[in-house]
Amino acid sequence: MREEALYLREETVVTAIRREQPISQSPSNLYVITEDDIRLSGATDIPTLLRRVPGMEVIQMTAGEFNVSARGDNQQRANKLLVLVDGRSIYVDRQGLAPWTELPITLPEIKRIEVLKGPASAIYGFNAFDGVVNIITKSGAEMAGTTLQTGYGEYGTLRSAGVQAGMIGKFDYRISIGRDQQQQWRNREALGYRLHRFNGQATYSIDSDSSIKLAGGLTDTNRFDFASADFLRLNTPSTYAYSEILYERPNFFLRLNWQGDTTTVDNEPLAPLAGIIATTDKLGRTRGIPYNGHTYNAETQYALELTPSHRVILGGNYRRNTITGTQLTENGHEDRFGVYLQDDWRLTANLALNAGIRVDLHNELNPTYSPRIALIYSPIPNHTIRFSGSVAYRTPTLVETLQEIPTTFTVFGFSNTSTLFGNKNLAPEQIISYEASYQGWYFAHRVRLRADVFYNRVSDLIAPTAINSNTGFYLNSGQADIYGGETGIEVLAAAWLRGFANLAYQKVLDQTFIDPRVQRGAPRFKANAGLQGNWSNGLNAEVAVHYVDSASYPVEPNFLTFAGLGLIPPGAVPNSGVDSYTLLNLRGGYRFWHDHAEAAISVFNALNERHQQHQLADVLGSRVMGWLTLRL
Repeated sequence: MREEALYLREETVVTAIRREQPISQSPSNLYVITEDDIRLSGATDIPTLLRRVPGMEVIQMTAGEFNVSARGDNQQRANKLLVLVDGRSIYVDRQGLAPWTELPITLPEIKRIEVLKGPASAIYGFNAFDGVVNIITKSGAEMAGTTLQTGYGEYGTLRSAGVQAGMIGKFDYRISIGRDQQQQWRNREALGYRLHRFNGQATYSIDSDSSIKLAGGLTDTNRFDFASADFLRLNTPSTYAYSEILYERPNFFLRLNWQGDTTTVDNEPLAPLAGIIATTDKLGRTRGIPYNGHTYNAETQYALELTPSHRVILGGNYRRNTITGTQLTENGHEDRFGVYLQDDWRLTANLALNAGIRVDLHNELNPTYSPRIALIYSPIPNHTIRFSGSVAYRTPTLVETLQEIPTTFTVFGFSNTSTLFGNKNLAPEQIISYEASYQGWYFAHRVRLRADVFYNRVSDLIAPTAINSNTGFYLNSGQADIYGGETGIEVLAAAWLRGFANLAYQKVLDQTFIDPRVQRGAPRFKANAGLQGNWSNGLNAEVAVHYVDSASYPVEPNFLTFAGLGLIPPGAVPNSGVDSYTLLNLRGGYRFWHDHAEAAISVFNALNERHQQHQLADVLGSRVMGWLTLRL
């Protein structure tokens, strides 16, 4: 361990091909957030951690709502990033949402987070559009004992977790509970979100090479402040549950899992539009509007070793999604079936080829074909160049195909109802991506440099579009070209001090759209830097700074219409532009009691730079928290 502290180790990753491989040999762009990164950051949520990854886009809307994507493709109700926990999708298919703050696991359970930027439908099928975030948790043996953690701070922010884990004979187990809550950024007296979570898993080792895992979890959220609904503020209390059976042995796995969620929606117009707009369900209710959904999934993969340098991977899955609710034309379901083939071939000692294709079938869509090809060249040891191209799709959600939402506008005493309908004739959104990247190690593995350039074409983007004063439909209404690059450095300055810095640039051009809400408006530049210190006397600290350039996002057309009629003051119309901002996040901690306890203080936005990350988002300020972690 002392020798390992003198150099940076290359990570072993699993997300790109669902098998372990060195990160330099991955056919996709990958970045790893380690367990130490999570602990030393003082972050209260995963999106805050993702900010350090070059090219990732994070917009915090409220205390609990985040929009996350990659490489210039972020927007309200972001739906183009697949999120996994231990390889299992937790993406809410029926609505196209990632439940960032409603995960059934707690932060102390996370071993690492693998972030894949770029399309990955060739392996994962629909929705691995802009990338994949794979949250990998610790085994019971790795967490053996009892772990208790609590963090409390300003704005009534609470993060608490209790984990019991260990091994009993051939059984490896982990059980956890947690409670999170925070007041609203815009109103310290009002609750922003509050949730309780439970998770459990047990793995039985059949023999030295194979195992079977049973897992299940539940998250109950009794308040969730949602700001991405254009002219509405939503409160969406929900319950999310899942269960899983996973059988694994070398070169093969079989997973069966279910997830279900129940959501109740309360519609509240933004203050300037109160009394002008009322959005209801088919029964005329603005509150207590129910949505219920279930997902049933079966997936498998088999790897065939043709030679020591040539491997073929075969896999497939079946997925069924259902939805019921009173803002739908009808209750509905969808069936998806996909198969894929990947060829992983080391042609020479310095050159490897990864090529594959996936075919996805859908009961409402034509078949889609998602190819990926990557050429990985190592001209000299510790230096790797990769060229890749890929295609991915995001299928229309059940909400986008079945929704029926009446909205009544009252102007000068006259009312008119306009209804937004889903559309069963939507095509899936598509991305075509090309990328070149470099990774190199210097100074005896104490410095790593990485650089990437990319070009993405996104097309058939789906957005709600007004047809006339009474009717709107979801339509494929836009496309855009996005290009850019990222570069970064990681340095081990001493056994106790390491740092990172990276810069991302992207530009959106050649946009065409029917409805302005589909328009992309990402920040041109983003920069991140940080230092981590771990001293032998128990002290540890991190300083991290994140700069995000100004951006322009489309404004809901009704704001401009009502301002033109004099119904709301011009100052109530959200600006399309969002100013640049800088986040300085600090954490200092001290480990004691033979490293079984740690006390820490963290500061989010230590400069107290009050800012919005979207024109409909809350104004964020600073927040100080105290933490105590015990390992018994």
